[in-house]
Amino acid sequence: MTEIKCVGIYYHPRLDEARAAADDLAADLNKRGVDVWTSMPWEPEQSTEHLPRTDLLICLGGDGTILRAARASAGHDCLILGVDLGRQAFLTELLPEQLDEHIPDLFDGNFMIEDRTMLEARPIGVDGESPGKLSALNDVMIGRGSLGQPAYIAVWVGGDLVGVVRADAVVVASATGSTGYSLSAGGPILHPQARNVVLTPVAPHLAQAAPMVLPGDAVIELRLGREHPGSLSVDGQRPFALHPGGGVEVRRSESLARLVRFGERPFFAQLGRRLAWLDERRIEAVSRTGVEAFDQKTADPS
Repeated sequence: MTEIKCVGIYYHPRLDEARAAADDLAADLNKRGVDVWTSMPWEPEQSTEHLPRTDLLICLGGDGTILRAARASAGHDCLILGVDLGRQAFLTELLPEQLDEHIPDLFDGNFMIEDRTMLEARPIGVDGESPGKLSALNDVMIGRGSLGQPAYIAVWVGGDLVGVVRADAVVVASATGSTGYSLSAGGPILHPQARNVVLTPVAPHLAQAAPMVLPGDAVIELRLGREHPGSLSVDGQRPFALHPGGGVEVRRSESLARLVRFGERPFFAQLGRRLAWLDERRIEAVSRTGVEAFDQKTADPS
């Protein structure tokens, strides 16, 4: 188990309570003799010098804060603990009022680590300075550069041309990202521990352009047609402009997002709540026996 000697605190810059919580948490950790630094993940260059020695990142915000932390810390093997100050966080572990209770657990080793697969993206034909290799926890997407004009996007998998899709965009998602934008575009849901990736066309011109589940070691290349520019987005962040014919190569990253958990997380129950599959009216619609079985399982996830 990792001994925690240095802790970084990422806080959401537009949430006053996040900054206040970061200051309080830093003071508490300092009293424990822990090396602490704080930063906003929106400005990753501020934390670059600290990450090589950091054992744990505590993220005060929502899923977006965790996504930024995972990208910033890729390759540094930091643990990530999310504290939910967002609206519908799926990756966070604690509510703010639970943090004080679990701080001792971090230093006593009373936690589990949930490893999540990440993606590596290599942009091709970027308008301006190339950002080099990019990391993503959720997804990588290329698409049209202007409203009202669908893009022609060629898709290769393992060097083989799959076809040319006419769509608003094409998303390559990890298992974690399969419940995000890819899902809203009609893609399948993968269990978080799956190592596969999902390729999902967004608003395709023809219904035959169906989403695909690909093996985790697949190398995917997406290229725009040569008549129109487009854009590249990683984890839904600020897009990069692409020249006509530009694109991206996506593969599974060697880095993992290492999320701290303090107990088992029944994925399907959590998913059902998020997608409103566990609405009371839906539960009442099943047989009484089914309801009793459901109640018993959710009351005791073990």
